[in-house]
Amino acid sequence: MTAAENPEDGDELFVLTAAMLTPGQFPGVLGDDYPAACAELGLEPLAGGYGLVFGQDGGGARWTVVTTDTVTVACALAAWDCGLEYDLAPDENCLAASLPGWPLPVAVAVPNIPAPHDPSEEEAGRPPLAPPDVSVWGPPQRRLGADEIAVRWFEWRDQLGGPAASPSSADEAAPVAETADANTDAGTDTPPAADTDTDSDTPPATTATAAEDRSEPPAAAPPPISHSGIRHVLESAEEYVRNPPPPGRVRSGHGGAVRADGPGWSLVARTDDIAFVLLDDAPGEVLPVGRGAALPPLLEALSRLAAGTAAAR
Repeated sequence: MTAAENPEDGDELFVLTAAMLTPGQFPGVLGDDYPAACAELGLEPLAGGYGLVFGQDGGGARWTVVTTDTVTVACALAAWDCGLEYDLAPDENCLAASLPGWPLPVAVAVPNIPAPHDPSEEEAGRPPLAPPDVSVWGPPQRRLGADEIAVRWFEWRDQLGGPAASPSSADEAAPVAETADANTDAGTDTPPAADTDTDSDTPPATTATAAEDRSEPPAAAPPPISHSGIRHVLESAEEYVRNPPPPGRVRSGHGGAVRADGPGWSLVARTDDIAFVLLDDAPGEVLPVGRGAALPPLLEALSRLAAGTAAAR
């Protein structure tokens, strides 16, 4: 648990977790691209990006502190990922905004202070930020589901088994699972010192398995189906290669990870493997896209596009 000064009222802010908001890394729930994510928070899309620090003040109120000190936030996230302590206290001279509420679910709380709650609109000067409603399906929930798959790629991938389990061509896909409960801190990292009431290592509760009861024979895999939305996604991604989209529409990560988003769709993939697609018009479904002949070169081109965009910055 770390503490900083809340620029809104000078009260101490107890830091719970943080996230990056840069062209190459941002919580997908905020938008399909970096400018859209910044607009969701009322921020200018600076080339260097921001760090988002989520915390509570001494009265328990939720605050999101926005800082341009991205190096400090990135160091904190890297340390927390390694299970190390890191005192995240961004430079006050780099503070860009102090926003009421949290735009993402945060599954930790500060002990010995009042329960998390939003400050009043009169106190904050604007309506508080809030995570998306997971009881409905739409663009924020679709992007949050894609974030979840990106974080837990191998858990989702294992549900398809070997390459033979995936469709044989890029435009074939079969729904294999509902997206995990979106009430997760996807895109954030939790400091090791914070108390948590959930086990972050627990696999998504709603992911499908071959058979719920391992003593029973596994259910036969559904036959591949052609989903009209899959072809649209692949064509849109190909258009990105020809005409680069706004920053953040295509992102790359470790191990050949590729993420692309567009109006109504999200794609999560690895350049040496298959892809998963989520669609606004396919609520709760995760559609796998097999390697085939067309997917590998497309994913490689998207990865190069993301790398080139990052280098240009």
